Amino acid sequence: MKKITFVSLSIVSLIGLYSCCGNKEGKTSDLQTFVSKMDSLANQPITETKVNAELLWKFGRIGGFCLSPDQKSIVYTVTRYSISENKGYTDIFSVPVAGGTPKQLTTFAGPESNPRWRSDGKKIGFIAIESESAQIWEMNPDGNNQEKISDIEGGINSFEYSPDGTKVLYCKDVKINKTPHEIYPDLPKSDVIIAENLMYRHWNTWDDGCYSHIFYSEIKNGKISNGKDIMENEPYDSPLSPYFDAKEIRWSTNGKTIAYTCKKMTPNEYSISTNSDIYLYNVKTEKTENLTKGMPGYDKYPVFSPDGKYIAWQSMATPGYESDKQRLFVMDLSTKQKIDLTEKFDQNASNFQWTADNKKIYFISGIRATEQIYSIDVESQFIAQLKNGKRDYSSTSLMVKQITYGKHDYTDINLINNTLIGSKMSMSMATELFAVNIADGKETQITFTNKNIYDKVQMAESKARWIKTTDNKQMLVWIIYPPQFDSTKKYPAILYCQGGPQSAVSQFFSYRWNFQIMAANDYIIVAPNRRGLPSFGQEWNDQIAGDYAGQNMKDYLSAIDEVKKESYIDAEHIGCIGASYGAYSVYWLAGHHEKRFKAFIAHCGMFNLESQYAETEEEFFTNHDLGGPFWAQNNKVAQNTYANSPHKFVHNWDTPILIISGEFDFRIPYTESMQAFNSAQLLGIPSKLLFFPNESHFVLKPQNSILWQREFFGWLDKWLKPSIIL
Repeated sequence: MKKITFVSLSIVSLIGLYSCCGNKEGKTSDLQTFVSKMDSLANQPITETKVNAELLWKFGRIGGFCLSPDQKSIVYTVTRYSISENKGYTDIFSVPVAGGTPKQLTTFAGPESNPRWRSDGKKIGFIAIESESAQIWEMNPDGNNQEKISDIEGGINSFEYSPDGTKVLYCKDVKINKTPHEIYPDLPKSDVIIAENLMYRHWNTWDDGCYSHIFYSEIKNGKISNGKDIMENEPYDSPLSPYFDAKEIRWSTNGKTIAYTCKKMTPNEYSISTNSDIYLYNVKTEKTENLTKGMPGYDKYPVFSPDGKYIAWQSMATPGYESDKQRLFVMDLSTKQKIDLTEKFDQNASNFQWTADNKKIYFISGIRATEQIYSIDVESQFIAQLKNGKRDYSSTSLMVKQITYGKHDYTDINLINNTLIGSKMSMSMATELFAVNIADGKETQITFTNKNIYDKVQMAESKARWIKTTDNKQMLVWIIYPPQFDSTKKYPAILYCQGGPQSAVSQFFSYRWNFQIMAANDYIIVAPNRRGLPSFGQEWNDQIAGDYAGQNMKDYLSAIDEVKKESYIDAEHIGCIGASYGAYSVYWLAGHHEKRFKAFIAHCGMFNLESQYAETEEEFFTNHDLGGPFWAQNNKVAQNTYANSPHKFVHNWDTPILIISGEFDFRIPYTESMQAFNSAQLLGIPSKLLFFPNESHFVLKPQNSILWQREFFGWLDKWLKPSIIL
């Protein structure tokens, strides 16, 4: 499939946006114009005092980062957007770990991505498209002597140096299946999709007969040529679609093997299964071994220990459940003995980093709607078991240690020796890089990419509140208050319904569903961590499956009913908003809210669960969360789910609703939104439809996003701020 996905406009998709940009050689005037453009974007005047739609596109957005081998500096990407040009510009920067002024290393006309330090620290590799296709370039640590070192036909998507710096592995799209034009060469102007099995589309792309494959090549005389395809003729993707995360592939410590993630199954099996495996490819023998055969859920993100004896990876136990507990497994590569290190740890684990002595692994885990850094003692559990054949659970509580605390989310970490660098965000701060002291968890901010904004713009405050649910449990609810909040005034409120459905309402900073801009428009946001969200134990997370219309809906109402008692809440003017599963929640609440809400907004939501089951592409999701197909008449869980589909209660709708969808949303097809809008219109409900022909499950293009925000707040203001004359 085509690899231009929703993941980020600053990574792979930017290659598509800039594919028309030529080599910068001989284009000095164009380069000068570009450099001036970057300077102007980075130094746009900040006239706003509150967050608005245009301001969100003035933020510099930090992407991937990499710590130098000597632990003294970091390279990272920053993307800035031009609203008028409706596109972004991505460049590579460096900054000392000790702090200081960042230095821009690249000034190409197109985007740069995937910065990687060579193991000797003398070169930084990266991907650029200055030669019409995405190729590997190298430069000195100061940005000088930029040189293209690969000439891979068709370009590449990502790459990694081998530990000794003598080889690279890279991913590129390989044609496996024929297209209709190849089947019917005499019909070059035909335009058709031909499908004989499932997975003919995924997330936002149609099957084009291509798959992401892994190649490796030696670096000879400073150059890389076409390499060896380690998945030759295989109709599978690695990394996995739709995210194509390069971290799913790793070199072994000695550079003799490559571990990678793949789902090697037929398209129909792929659609109903989450069974990915970790494969180990031997560079010398060209043989491939499945390390996780018999483990039926997702197995991803392999990471070798520094001594090469062990491999860690992330694993889920339940087949077909994409939001199962993320476990940390470790395997002895000589004996193939493996163990779940987090068996007694009721939290997820991700982003694994081994210590240099092989004794510990640092990782990220969610706890009470924040994402924190932890360490786990590998030696006392796994190594001890290898020696005596028995695991000591009495010391389990001592093997896991929380390193960071606070109201924030860590999203990625990089550890070399004793230097730990992490990317961190919160509801009031876009992503920045921090150094973390592994001894005491002290955090030191390194980058200040958006200081110019924070110096001028007052950010809203979020507070945690614990609210009792109908079954007498405690639920964490974030309350976000407008800047310059005055408790003597009354404010309209918004109940925010989270998507996923198993995705925590954590301290994320979103450029779409942004709490800062909602609060800046003088709304109080009520954001419950209702049933079905992680970071509160697996039981809380799992409860929602097969119970979409059940306890989590009661949790929503418990949250808004409690908060609206506050004197500063205008209880007569409360709205309800959400996307994806959150929009399903909006549709369901629209038929059951008993006059609580005065306006609804639903973005890309499930309206008719029967049509959703038959329309979506990853059937494993609907099989697990809905309980099974609607035709399974003897399946009580599934039949209860479909009996509670929002469309069956549309006769109760009585409240204005704004509905939004994108044509390239294949997860929840736009027909769901059209069914909801048409129903509202036929019922005489005040309603509006926003349909984006070139967007997917997410609205990513700058001008589309600004239009989205204007319509979003125009709708809320119309119905929740009656004193405003529109």
